[in-house]
Amino acid sequence: MSVDVPRRIVLLRHAKADWPQVSDHDRPLAERGRREAAAAGVWLAGTGVTPELTLCSTARRTRETWKLVAPALPQRPKTVYEEKLYEASLGELIAIINGTDDATRTLMLVGHNPGMHALADALAGEAEGDTLDRMTRSGYPTAAVAVLSVPGDWKTVEHGVARLTAYWAPHD
Repeated sequence: MSVDVPRRIVLLRHAKADWPQVSDHDRPLAERGRREAAAAGVWLAGTGVTPELTLCSTARRTRETWKLVAPALPQRPKTVYEEKLYEASLGELIAIINGTDDATRTLMLVGHNPGMHALADALAGEAEGDTLDRMTRSGYPTAAVAVLSVPGDWKTVEHGVARLTAYWAPHD
């Protein structure tokens, strides 16, 4: 008999972006965003949660965020830059998770609001301690990270099935 180890989803909103005269997709991180991203990486490394696979939006600010988070992790996960994460709806985000290979135990999404907040809120049927209250109160600011535990296969992920086990925001 095998024990089904819960899967984990790590949801990272990109760090604070600058507003130069470029397309939204090409917006770079602001100096504050570079500091936030590095701090998010340190926090994530301290949790002991190491993604095996990171799906990162192709937007410049998400790619720059990920490049500042990844070096803090004990090992760099496989990274796929996924166009579908840019401006993804809640349903599209859940479909992306549902399509993940079951060999992956810990999946990280690096994306945008309102999607990251909506996804964390929709999946979290339960929460440890005050994590859900803190996430709701903070509004899921730039560089926020939520860690959710999910029973079963990726294809069974839907509203309310996860447990929010950790939440961090740079100004929480």
